[in-house]
Amino acid sequence: MEVTNTIGRRKTAVARVYMERGNGNVIINNRDLKNYFSTEVLQNKVLQAFATTDTLGQYDVTVNVSGGGMNGQAEAIRLGIARALVDNDEQLKAKLRAEGLMTRDPRMVERKKFGRRKARRRFQFSKR
Repeated sequence: MEVTNTIGRRKTAVARVYMERGNGNVIINNRDLKNYFSTEVLQNKVLQAFATTDTLGQYDVTVNVSGGGMNGQAEAIRLGIARALVDNDEQLKAKLRAEGLMTRDPRMVERKKFGRRKARRRFQFSKR
């Protein structure tokens, strides 16, 4: 089987996912999954697509991820893995869509505007 190449994005995080048949090894930026994401919540988030489709331990995944924070990176990887699974087997798409794993989350941080403290917060008004 050839390598499936997909991309996943969340906020400012971009994950390039390379997936092929294997033993279930997940390598992120040349580090093991458990070393890269120390909390179990983030590890489960990355593996959620495999757990949903009952394919845990059937694919080797190599990921290059950059930008964003840890949670954004985990969700970008999750989207990339879900897209790679659908590339390999089109019948998994319905299961993944029902869990909300095929949807790109478009929410981004709103930019700061001039004359304001933050994106929407104004400076304190003093009448006198």
